[in-house]
Amino acid sequence: MSSSELTLYLDLLSQPCRSVYIFAKANRIPFNYCKLQLLKGEHLTQEFGKVSVLHKVPALKDGNFTMAESTAMLLYLARKYKTPNHWYPSDLQKRARVDEYLAWQHTNTRPHGSKVFWTKCVSPTILGKEVPSEKMNAVMAEFVTTMNNFEEKFLGNKPFIAGDEISVADLVAIVEIMQVIASGVNVFEERPKLGSWKQRLVEAVGEELFLEAHEWILSFSKQKFDPPPPELLQRLRSNPLYNH
Repeated sequence: MSSSELTLYLDLLSQPCRSVYIFAKANRIPFNYCKLQLLKGEHLTQEFGKVSVLHKVPALKDGNFTMAESTAMLLYLARKYKTPNHWYPSDLQKRARVDEYLAWQHTNTRPHGSKVFWTKCVSPTILGKEVPSEKMNAVMAEFVTTMNNFEEKFLGNKPFIAGDEISVADLVAIVEIMQVIASGVNVFEERPKLGSWKQRLVEAVGEELFLEAHEWILSFSKQKFDPPPPELLQRLRSNPLYNH
């Protein structure tokens, strides 16, 4: 346990939690690591509500200051701890590329990657309900379109999203794609450009840290889970993908 006033509330099952965790670790930012288990509904407790009224992770508490949005959290950490410039570049146009991706991913990489994980893993494993093939095909088609746009628009012929060096945008992107890898879809197999980008990213943050952050999600399909608590089960069943 660190003596830092900074506490990060995380479950590495969550994509945004992994981006915050990797960023903090890669930059040697001291923090207290408070592990929450989403599948046990620990984020729904009254106690956690004192940290985040949204009852979502990741959550950040820095003294009396709290945050509950991962992309804003990454930028806060970059500024406060004066991390190397490449993470959130001072160059106006490079920074704009980072901002552009962070704005785009909320309605593209994030939801479409999550849908793949939901249909292939959460629904059958946690809820015991297989998703019909036509819905699965539609979900996969959305994700393929997202990856096409990501490669063409955001990567192009550059090593990373903002240029020659890794930025927070790359972290936010890779954790979503790894969620799909955990679903059994080899995203990189027929996308050499994407695979090369991923390898550069892993080298930039360190392979050991990258694997540590993704160990839990990559073993998801092999895990045995207890039934979720009633409140969490109700929330999971309210997901539109469940009602098919």
